[in-house]
Amino acid sequence: MKALQITKYGDIKDSIKIAEVKRPEISGSEILIAVKAAATNPIDYKIVQGHLKDMLQLNLPASIGYDVSGEVVEVGNEVKDFKIGDEIFGRVPQEYMGTVAEFVAVESKVVAHKPENVTFEKTASLPLTGLTAIQAFEKVNIKKDDRVLIHAGSGGVGSFAIQYAKSKGAIVYTTTSNTNLDWVKALGADRVIDYKNEDYKEVANNLDIVFDTLGDDYTLEAFEIIKEGGRVTSIVGPPDAESAKQMGIENYELPEKLAKLIEEKSAKYNHTWMQPNADQLKEIKAMVEDRTIRPTIDLVYPFEDAIKAYEYLASGRAKGKVIVSLSETFENQ
Repeated sequence: MKALQITKYGDIKDSIKIAEVKRPEISGSEILIAVKAAATNPIDYKIVQGHLKDMLQLNLPASIGYDVSGEVVEVGNEVKDFKIGDEIFGRVPQEYMGTVAEFVAVESKVVAHKPENVTFEKTASLPLTGLTAIQAFEKVNIKKDDRVLIHAGSGGVGSFAIQYAKSKGAIVYTTTSNTNLDWVKALGADRVIDYKNEDYKEVANNLDIVFDTLGDDYTLEAFEIIKEGGRVTSIVGPPDAESAKQMGIENYELPEKLAKLIEEKSAKYNHTWMQPNADQLKEIKAMVEDRTIRPTIDLVYPFEDAIKAYEYLASGRAKGKVIVSLSETFENQ
């Protein structure tokens, strides 16, 4: 079978290629999926560029990709919830990385049946972004009338997070560039901030929650604009104790500056190291089927152009998700 593989660390164009590899064999608890579509994610090209090689030990060459939608073609003898022909989606665990391929094997317990009302390409856009947003917001107990700032509303996680926060009854502020203002507002944001021409800290303040998708100074600035006792939930800032443990970091302590800001505001800080979760995938499926959540796709590339898909994603110009399709015919979104 063919799979997109990382051959070395470095520039995307020189470090990944489509290769012929052995088709996976499954154990009793696994299913084999004929991949119809896979989403690209920033973590993928960060792995390629070597930014995560101290954390993720890979034996190169290694197949790439975490998000998948497809059809079950083989079922282990212990699997009860799926049968051959079922259409599924999921974000595979680290040890199964390699969804930009013709086939991928995975534990059946981490995937779910795909939404019935959207394509494989749209379905593939959902797992990592959806699970990340849901888990980040669950940690800070988002609820009706919470005032929430979501950074980078036109990105994959941001565009899902806006819709999810609105489904919970929150009042949503978000940042984006002026070219995406109308598009992001259509997702349901109450106030879209053009970060190139407005100071987001002047527009959004006295907030209940900041969803930090940018990191660095933005993580620290969140404490300027939350109210006393507010909550900051991050996917890129420093780990908290729970996520540090998940990452295998021992004897971890929060950075002193961050710890001081938390204390000064009597705030809550959480970091999400997203985990596969079939129950939350079922929640996403239901929200897509009742149109609470609308998948957001920028471009779909055929499998043979998968390298171009990653180059485009890494350019930072994507509005929504960038998808690689392995369907013989597909609709470019």
